[in-house]
Amino acid sequence: MRLIVGLGNPGKLYDKTRHNIGFEVIDRLSESLKIPLDQAKLKGIYGMGFVNGEKLILLKPLTYMNLSGESIRAVMDYYDIALEDLLVIYDDLDLPVGKIRLRQKGSAGGHNGMKSTIAHLGSQEFNRIRVGIDRPPAGMSVVDYVLDRFREDEQEIMDDVIKKCAEACEAWLQKPFIQVMNEYNQ
Repeated sequence: MRLIVGLGNPGKLYDKTRHNIGFEVIDRLSESLKIPLDQAKLKGIYGMGFVNGEKLILLKPLTYMNLSGESIRAVMDYYDIALEDLLVIYDDLDLPVGKIRLRQKGSAGGHNGMKSTIAHLGSQEFNRIRVGIDRPPAGMSVVDYVLDRFREDEQEIMDDVIKKCAEACEAWLQKPFIQVMNEYNQ
């Protein structure tokens, strides 16, 4: 069984914000894989389906970003999912808008959702897709920036990035993550 998690904040207020790019990728996967997000428990909303004969869970934690690890841990424990069968998608200030970076391990890099995830999993060694949102302009706080929506010119780029991230996730369901990294980290 595999688990793909998109990090974000629940509620209309946070819809389409920079910090919710993980949720947008999960929505895209839900649509393309025809796995409805129809279960609300374990501190998240998720859906289950089969892809290539293997069970897959798509999860959007509803704990708010800073507590994302609570939901991820609960789902992994409940369904007995191994660390190597987890993929987490989240926004990254250290990458330019439109850039994605796949990694098999790493630190939280200051991202509170990843700090929570790492703390609850007790490990930094799990698959992830970092989605670039760039740094805030001078004079704007990081909090205001990540909770802001993309500019119109950026949104076009992000629509392509969401599609590319979903494709990378789907590729992982067919081949080893290291191979997917080599294909999508170019």
